[in-house]
Amino acid sequence: MGGVQRQGSIGGSAAIRIRATGIVLLAVHLVFVAWVTLRPLDVPWVLPANLHPFDGIRADLRLGWPEAARRIGAGLGLLAPLGVLLPLVHGRVRVSPLASLVRTVTAGAMLSLGIELLQTGVPGQVVDVDSMLLNTVGVALAHVAAVPAARAWLRRRDEHGTPAPVRQEDAAQGRTPRIPRVGIAP
Repeated sequence: MGGVQRQGSIGGSAAIRIRATGIVLLAVHLVFVAWVTLRPLDVPWVLPANLHPFDGIRADLRLGWPEAARRIGAGLGLLAPLGVLLPLVHGRVRVSPLASLVRTVTAGAMLSLGIELLQTGVPGQVVDVDSMLLNTVGVALAHVAAVPAARAWLRRRDEHGTPAPVRQEDAAQGRTPRIPRVGIAP
């Protein structure tokens, strides 16, 4: 690839470490999500599938606030880390905030849909359209809460202190000498 970096991506070895960390954390999180959502459950009976949006949320709210908060919070929190991990793996600092949000939320929604479809063949697991909605909203909330601020911090850091990354072409030939500007005498 010749050391040329993509427009707007983090440069240098820091980018490699950040993206590698993001990939490892994403893999660990996806394994956890698969274990939570796709393991067979030994239950005496199974509720019917919920294919009507917000019916499950209304049923949770009828259980009282503590139980509703626990169930809705679990739905919001299950895939929420993807809102931060997917942009981290992507590694771009200068990107349209709206495009980043749309890409991340779409990926979260597709993953949630995939989980719901896989659950149709898992004993004890039930398809619930509300979990898909809550998972997607959780991804969006995490993205909006963390990613724009983190990208702004990284952009400020790049502009005010870290030297520009050295491309491989420059390293092979040496850096181009810079002549300091000298004021013109009157």
